[in-house]
Parts: sequence; structure tokens; C-alpha cells
Amino acid sequence: NLAMVIPELAVHILVFVAGLITVILTLSSAIATFVLPRAARSQLNRIVFGLLRRIVNFILHFAKTYSRRDTIMAYYAPVGLMLLLPTWYLLILLGYAAMYWALGVGDLFAVFRLSGSSLFTLGFDISKTPTVTVFAFSEAMIGLMLVGLLIGYLPAMYSAFARREQAVNLLEVRAGSPPSALEMLLRFHRNHGLDKLSDYWKIWEAWFADVEESHTTLPALIFFRSPRPENSWVTAAGTVLDAAAITLSAIEIPYEVSAALCLRAGFLALRRIANYFDVPNPQDPHYPATPICIERHEFDEVLDQLAVARLPVKTDREQAWRDFAGWRVNYDRTLILLCGLVMAPRAPWSSDRAPKFHLPPIMILKKHKLLASETKNV
Repeated sequence: NLAMVIPELAVHILVFVAGLITVILTLSSAIATFVLPRAARSQLNRIVFGLLRRIVNFILHFAKTYSRRDTIMAYYAPVGLMLLLPTWYLLILLGYAAMYWALGVGDLFAVFRLSGSSLFTLGFDISKTPTVTVFAFSEAMIGLMLVGLLIGYLPAMYSAFARREQAVNLLEVRAGSPPSALEMLLRFHRNHGLDKLSDYWKIWEAWFADVEESHTTLPALIFFRSPRPENSWVTAAGTVLDAAAITLSAIEIPYEVSAALCLRAGFLALRRIANYFDVPNPQDPHYPATPICIERHEFDEVLDQLAVARLPVKTDREQAWRDFAGWRVNYDRTLILLCGLVMAPRAPWSSDRAPKFHLPPIMILKKHKLLASETKNV
């Protein structure tokens, strides 16, 4: 009899431990998503969003226009976010059911009945032993906490989204639609004067800092699309960075420290967001060792148009190109890969040359695997 009891006891212990680990890992995913005030990866979240992206990409094959694809992609992040809650509930239900079974509550139907009744606080089933009652109460508390956390999480996310989109919408007034660095500099020259750019760089320096913080602690925000299909936070960031790089390298005005600070804040923000999503990007690039996707003739064409509009363009085009490439190399690859990741609308010098996005493996154990196949095309 003892030989039969020991293996049965070992099975119960293993099932209990497996259920407990399932609950702990699920709670750690929820805490990393809702509570932890810093960037923290969750493999469970990656699986949920990865599987959903595959479904969305399959549906995108039937969309013939960008407007239609944008409408479909607009549902991706909100649906993925809402799927996290039932996923956590299911795993907690299974984890507690395993623990109830190990504690001898009854057969499979009985343990699922008790686990579901406790988790959803329905109260139609109760435990008759003190130990199981304690576990049932803890499960009910977890169920209420998850709902409360989600309710508190959504206002914070949409507040960060509103701050991001306000600047993106205002950029359309100054840089056109789709936004371009050329149009932004031309409009500032006509309407405000280039000396007013210093104040604008400070606004976008703060915007980059806010986006970096919000899009790594609330990572689903990266996939939240702008209210208008032709707008995107990624292409807006690229436009401002290119305008600052052109100003510093090719416009004959006093050196503007705020433009350099805006550039640094921008490429650091994009780089850290890319690192969070394991998008491969050079951490300390230098031109010409690291090439950029802007051709020299494209740069010269922009300077020609600026000169026609009577902007004070520097005469040494060769040095201007080297300076521009030296700034652009810091964010060039990161920018265009993020455009591919979020399927950004077409905009010059960013999404118009982004490589096609290929889904990475759902389970990623090492960094810098995402979009690795695209980097050789950049």
C-alpha cells in the first residue's frame, strides 16, 4: 500500500506545483503589463500579440487598398490588449483547478466548477475545507484585481496616446500631409522665420522623451494608429529628425543647440523602443562605415528647392552631406524598420523605403531576432 501511496502523492505534489507556477507566471505578466513603471518584456504578451498579428496579416491579404489595410490594423492593438484579460483568466483558472485537484477537491468537473466560481466571484460553489477555502478566496481576489487593473490601465494608455497624437496632428499644419522635412522648413521660413525653430525643437525634445517612456512601459501604444490614416507617430518623428539634421548640416544660420538636443532625444527614443521590441539596430553607428538609405542626389534635390525658396543654404554641399549623413545614421535604420513594424503610411525618407515586415517567431529567447532578415536590405 505504501508503494502505491508514494507515487500518487508525488503526482499530486507535481500537479500542485505546476498549477502554482502557472498562476505566478500569469500574475507576473499582468504586473509587468499593468503595474511595473519600467519597460519589462512578457513572453505571454508576445505570444498573444504574435498569434493575433498572424491572423491580422492573413486578413490583410484580402485588403486591396492602404485605407482598408489601415482600418484592419487599427483593430490590432486594441483587440490584442483586450485578449490579455481572458488569457490571464483562463491560465489562472487552469492553475487553480490543478491545485484544487491536488488538494483532493474532486474530479475534473468539480475542480473546474470551484475554480470558475471563485475566479469570477459567482459563488455558486463553495469549499468545505479551510485550506481550499483560503485558495478560493485568493483566486477571487486575483480575479477582482485583474479587472481593476485593466480599468485603471486604459485611461493611462489613452492619455499617453492623446499627448502623442496632439503633436502629430499639429505637425501636419507645419509639414504637410504626408509630412516632409522639406515642407516643414519651407513653411517655417515663409510663416515664422527660421529663428522660431528653436522653440519647436524644444517641444519635440519633450515629445520624444514622453514617447520613449510611454511606448516602452505601455508597449501596445506603438501599434495604436493615428485617427487619420495618413498620419503616423513614426513618420512624424522621422520628419522632425530629418528637418533638424538638415538645419544643422546645410542651413547657414547660427548653430542651434536645441536642434542637436532634439536629434539626440529622438534617436535615443527610437533606438530604445526598437530595442524593447528586439528590432535590430546599430547602437553606435558611424558614417560611412554604416550606410544610410538616403541617396546623395535626394539630399541635393532638397537643398536645391530650399535655395530656390531663398533659404540660406550652405555653399559647401560636400561637407553638408557628410554632416547630414553623420546625423541621419543615428536613426536611419531604426526609423525605417519601425515604419515596417507598425505598417506606417507612406512618407518621404521613412516609410517609402521601409522593408516588408516579416513575422518573427512567436517564442523569442534571444534579443535582436525580430526583423533580422530585413536588415541586410536596408
